[in-house]
Amino acid sequence: MSTIAATASIHAMAVVEDGAVIGENVKIGPFCHVGPKVVLGDNVELLTHAVVSGQTTIGKGCRIFPMAVIGGDPQSVHHGGEETTLTVGDNCTFREGVTVNTGTADFGGRTIVGNNNLFLANSHVAHDCRVGNNVIMSNNVMLAGHVTIEDRVILGGGCAVHQFTRVGRQAFVGGLSAVSYDVIPYGMLNGNPGLLSGLNVVGMTRAGVDRATIHAVRRAYKAIFEGDGSIRDNAAAIRDEYADCEQVMQILDFIAAESDRALSSPTRGQKG
Repeated sequence: MSTIAATASIHAMAVVEDGAVIGENVKIGPFCHVGPKVVLGDNVELLTHAVVSGQTTIGKGCRIFPMAVIGGDPQSVHHGGEETTLTVGDNCTFREGVTVNTGTADFGGRTIVGNNNLFLANSHVAHDCRVGNNVIMSNNVMLAGHVTIEDRVILGGGCAVHQFTRVGRQAFVGGLSAVSYDVIPYGMLNGNPGLLSGLNVVGMTRAGVDRATIHAVRRAYKAIFEGDGSIRDNAAAIRDEYADCEQVMQILDFIAAESDRALSSPTRGQKG
């Protein structure tokens, strides 16, 4: 049996299946479809023709625009119809045609999206992804399965992120870029193949990072990617020097972490 708050507004031509949980002040427009295992938090709005399906929880204040399909089955040949989940945080916006899939059983069965994210038209979040907070995915961005997007990342229109890739905190990826390897926090990546082209100084400044810290991160970046050793050896060598700089330590920890993908650099993937 559905649990529908008294303050919810559901259009007569919407379908809310038995078992759904609908929070306070939810608005569901005409021709929407809400599945039987869906939970819609307070103040969620579904505009006409929006679909929320699967075992999906949508946090408070989210807006889902026409033709978006949130909680669809994973697009994976390994999916055998198992019951997997999608969890979305608060205040996310899913524009027209956005698709977000549930997880796959072989990898924990969970796709997780954080708070305050903006998904522009026709962007896609595949199975088992982890998307942080305050992320912007521009039009037609494609995340393959098992991708991790950390907080405050901006992904330019039409970029594609390879499966199992990580994109670090407050990185910026240019439009139409091919993200085949992990992108460090605060990094900027452009092109196909995607090459690291420096630091997202504009984003750091907007986030309130002071000039002295930005200069420290620049020095660390140069030491990591222009030093004589490997990227990982260079990063390890400067750890003590930058122990008091939070932003540099985030980069060093990201590099040191285990990953299925190599690290993006200013040269990786170039031919010749």
